[in-house]
Amino acid sequence: MAGPGDGFRPTDEPRRTEVRGTQDVAWAQELLDHLRPTGRDVRRVVAWLADTVRGEASLHDETGALLAGSRVPAVADLVADIVAGRIASAAWEGEGRYLRLVRVDRPAPASAGVLAVARSAPFDRRASDIVTHTAQVVEVLLRARETAAAGRRLRQATSDLRLAILQLLMVEDTVSARRVAAGLWPGLLDTDAAWVYVLEAKAEQRDRIAEECVHVTEEQALVVRCPAVDEHVIVVSPGEAAVAALRSLVDRTPGSFLGGSARQSLARTATAYGQAVSALAVAHFRPGKTAVYAERSHPERLMDPVALCDWTVHVLHPLDTLPHHTRAELLATTRLGLEFTAVSAAKVLGVSRNTVRARMERVEGLLGTDFSDLTVRAVAHLALNTQVGLAEIPAVRGAAEPAPTRLADLLAGPAVRAWAQDLLGRLDTDGRDLRRTLRTWIAAGGNSERAAQTLGMHAQTVREHVRGAEPVLERQLLAAGSDLYEVVLAHLVIGDLQPPLLDRANPGHPDSPVHG
Repeated sequence: MAGPGDGFRPTDEPRRTEVRGTQDVAWAQELLDHLRPTGRDVRRVVAWLADTVRGEASLHDETGALLAGSRVPAVADLVADIVAGRIASAAWEGEGRYLRLVRVDRPAPASAGVLAVARSAPFDRRASDIVTHTAQVVEVLLRARETAAAGRRLRQATSDLRLAILQLLMVEDTVSARRVAAGLWPGLLDTDAAWVYVLEAKAEQRDRIAEECVHVTEEQALVVRCPAVDEHVIVVSPGEAAVAALRSLVDRTPGSFLGGSARQSLARTATAYGQAVSALAVAHFRPGKTAVYAERSHPERLMDPVALCDWTVHVLHPLDTLPHHTRAELLATTRLGLEFTAVSAAKVLGVSRNTVRARMERVEGLLGTDFSDLTVRAVAHLALNTQVGLAEIPAVRGAAEPAPTRLADLLAGPAVRAWAQDLLGRLDTDGRDLRRTLRTWIAAGGNSERAAQTLGMHAQTVREHVRGAEPVLERQLLAAGSDLYEVVLAHLVIGDLQPPLLDRANPGHPDSPVHG
């Protein structure tokens, strides 16, 4: 194509805004339609321009990269002058082609772009007006797109920050969590305790539900899109009033449910989260679609608290030699790993699933036990959640002190025994002998195939029996977690399952084979 000598005409007159003649109303209306919310697409506008002027059209950035349309050969010097701001537009003709170049301002920090239009016929008044007005519409759309993109980036950054705060709370780093939160939500975590709620809704509704949670809690709660479950929104609320607002949200949202924890210290956020998920499972069986963890009795509350503390200290004593931050990291990871799958725990903590498994294997080795055994998992879960509530780690008894508390001692109390008999007794009225199936399934490590071989039935029947026990017990069993471990403890209390052996290599451990 020839240079800017012959055939070049600057067209720096003011852009016209009037439309001439009734025949032009149609194209003007079509162009305005592209500004409607459903039609805001720069590529469609440039394609419409090419079709309307019966030519070719393209939009380039300051580097010459194509943003929309099909590439139109242009004069480099003219493009450079327009990008630099020396001229606003230009016309060129030669070799049977007619070219219009128009500057298109783009939102900072980007430089101006160039709208190029080529035709095989000269540009009449109508075609020139269409190009000029289209350039204005493109500018509006580019600004709107950048504003929308900036809004999305801000929302994503805010969402990521909320998740980071939650992950710090999950590993008991409350100091860092408060420091991060203070920048955007001053005072949000200026509390010693909080409630955790998990709201479940359809995955496609979650973004809207999360925004409504922020609104109804008046930004006085930490609202996080759960990184592990697409249908869940996690809410950490320092104030108890949030539950009323969240229940109201569930009432007006079909297919949604709400589970809440008991009030816990911020250091026990992971425990509270597990409680909320457990309560959420119960909410599915409630007419009001909501449940709170504290609404039912739990075995650890029925045990002698001094004995429970003493037993916990001995069970976790092998970890006491670790540096404080390493110990806290292993305990927090294992606590979540027992509550959920390794994949889900990894997403909640923001680490890889291999990291979760490696940390849990290290704890297994230190405790001298095997987490593939459901009774071991239930007992370890009891110890880990009790440990979180200890203000400080008591010293382990010396040799001259009375014998340490054994697991059997904790499970022998009349209150916890009455609880276990009442819980499992609910299954006795079912003619399918759900109690026998559930006991065998637990003994098989939650493996339906192995349980089916023992029972002489199909694996699917085993799963149906376990699933059938869930609404009777008001506990979620097929997904590992607090609900399942409570049921396992109930079996241990009444003697339907043998207690696990812990720290096999340490004959001084109260639950080792020597003391068993």
